[in-house]
This record gives sequence, C-alpha cells and structure tokens, in this order.
Amino acid sequence: MKKIYYLKICNTCLRIIKELNLPSDFVLQDIKEQGVTVKQLDEMQKLSGSYESLFSKRAKLYKEMDLKTQTLTERNYKHYILHHYTFLKRPVLLIDNHIFIGNSKKTVNAARQFLNEQ
Repeated sequence: MKKIYYLKICNTCLRIIKELNLPSDFVLQDIKEQGVTVKQLDEMQKLSGSYESLFSKRAKLYKEMDLKTQTLTERNYKHYILHHYTFLKRPVLLIDNHIFIGNSKKTVNAARQFLNEQ
C-alpha cells in the first residue's frame, strides 16, 4: 500500500508532497475531508509501535484542552486522534510495511531515500 495522510490546507504537507514527487500510485487522503478510521489508525499503530508516536503535541487543541498537564495513555491518544483530525501528526506516509510520521527534515529525508530505492 502506498498512502499519505495529510491536510490539504497545510502548506507544510503540500510542500512535502511536492518535494517527494510521489508516484501516481499513491493514495492521498485529506484527513479533514475524510477522517481516519479505526482500522486505518490501528494499521498505522502496528507499523509505528504506538498511538503516541502518531499523536501531535503541537496541535492547537492539545494546548487549549490542557492535555499537557494530563497523563495520557495509549487509549487516550487513540481516542483523541479518532475524534479530531488535528491530533494526527502529519503527514503520515505508508509505503508497503514502512511508515514515516511527521514533517521533520530527518523523516522527510528518510522517506525520500526510501522512495528512491524503490
């Protein structure tokens, strides 16, 4: 499977998609228009190892809800990601059995290198 979860209103996501020059067989899912399903999130969690690794602590709602002061469990991370798209760290690239989460230079470079090796 070749898929990217992103926000089409996010300039960073759009820049990364353009930078990576994704092949035409990639499925693009705008997580605001088409929310992430339980099955999709569970698939991402299996590849990443945890829901926390998929959770964005930079989300505006994270601060507004004062989640920083709470002790969140894996169940909490899953709940928040499923109930509001802003909690999914993005973009998330799935390439076969590999996952690349977020927009750090290191992650984008690793995804680029992986795509070039394909």
